[in-house]
Amino acid sequence: MPHHVSRAAFGSALDRAPAAPRHAVVQADPPAAPAPTAGPTVIVMANQKGGVAKTTTTLNLAVALKEQGHRVLAVDLDPQGNLTMSQGLDPDQVVPSMYHVLVQGHPIAEVTHAREIDVAAASIDLASAEVAMAPMIGRERALERALRAVRDDYDYVCIDTPPSLGLLTINALCAASKVIVPVQAEYLSLRGLAQLRQTVDMVREQLNPGLQIQGILPTLLDTRTVHAKEALEMLEEHFGAEMFVTRVRKTIRFAEAPVKGMSVLRYDPDSTAAQAYRDLAQEVLRS
Repeated sequence: MPHHVSRAAFGSALDRAPAAPRHAVVQADPPAAPAPTAGPTVIVMANQKGGVAKTTTTLNLAVALKEQGHRVLAVDLDPQGNLTMSQGLDPDQVVPSMYHVLVQGHPIAEVTHAREIDVAAASIDLASAEVAMAPMIGRERALERALRAVRDDYDYVCIDTPPSLGLLTINALCAASKVIVPVQAEYLSLRGLAQLRQTVDMVREQLNPGLQIQGILPTLLDTRTVHAKEALEMLEEHFGAEMFVTRVRKTIRFAEAPVKGMSVLRYDPDSTAAQAYRDLAQEVLRS
């Protein structure tokens, strides 16, 4: 791939982006009666591309919101369990986990652990959850149903999702009111935004009319490279009105903090990395 991608080529790529996997939504059961509107604000971090800081954003935004005095639950829906590990929990030892919540109907409180924020933990079992949920009636709403039991316990619920647009992500989108899209400033990352937006549109049309994209968050930004600068310019040109003002710059702190089982806000509270997520929290609270 050439080092420099023209704006015209990028726009054309967006137009040619493959349609989102409609099977995940089109086969949905008829929408259930909408849940009561009162309750926590549920925010899902979604992007089918991996390595764009979804987990980092879920954890650090959740901790930043808690710093502001809010009650926050973070839900790990990624079978890799990186959010779970980032709070000092071992996904190989967590039983029950979000698998048991989604597939067997366990209360979400049973898999929630008090750490920097409350974490509903994942385990490797989640890798088989989509197959196990396939014959279930109302399978797209399993997470939404689980969250109803704790709706009076939290002000915000932040959900980490796997790098796919499968049933786990659809569950998160059905349960959420807002979507934050972390996106790395590089061409391949930007191209996937069109497919994600199509999925969000279909979920809004068929399952969750209140779902909104709250914003696109540039992450892992390294403005020393020409490619990153060009990619950021393309992102601002095509999605400017939907973008957060906050820019999350690339730093080793984001790799070091999870090793210690903590957020970057606790690991290095005075760092620019920590401040970026405090700034994001302020934008979330204002919107």
